Amino acid sequence: MLENLKQLVEDHAQDAIVNNSNVPNHLNNEAMAAASSSIFSSLQAQLTDGKIGDLVKMFSDNEADVENPIVQLASSTFVQKLDGLGIEAESAKDISASLIPALVGKLVNKTNDPADSAFDLKEMLSNLGGADSKFDLSSVLGMFNTGAIGEVLNASEGGILGKLKGLFK
Repeated sequence: MLENLKQLVEDHAQDAIVNNSNVPNHLNNEAMAAASSSIFSSLQAQLTDGKIGDLVKMFSDNEADVENPIVQLASSTFVQKLDGLGIEAESAKDISASLIPALVGKLVNKTNDPADSAFDLKEMLSNLGGADSKFDLSSVLGMFNTGAIGEVLNASEGGILGKLKGLFK
């Protein structure tokens, strides 16, 4: 998943990073790697911090705008990483604001597109859960099987739980 995310960043970071005079050319690859790792670590933090509701909502509602807590976390993480590369704070904020929400939106769209196998939700959640097997996705998703959220998530095979159905066979 991380490789696909890196490719997504490379495909969409031309204006924000590569063609940006505030990012020295020798830092382009590091800045793009910072963008992908910021998004990945923000998604992972949602799971490890027990905030799966934000993650489920983002993917089920296609909601990856600047108000989304995951986008906000990824953006602030990216700004910090750009600052660590020596990019001025205002430039880092501008780059993050133009790039991170768009990238997370593209990630959500690609994950929800059944014709696009590059971002498989099952694989992504497995990768985000980590290799230590401490994250039990099935028990967490069980919380969403009842009530209004459960009705929305299970509304059709196209819902997030429909996509995850085969994960635990």
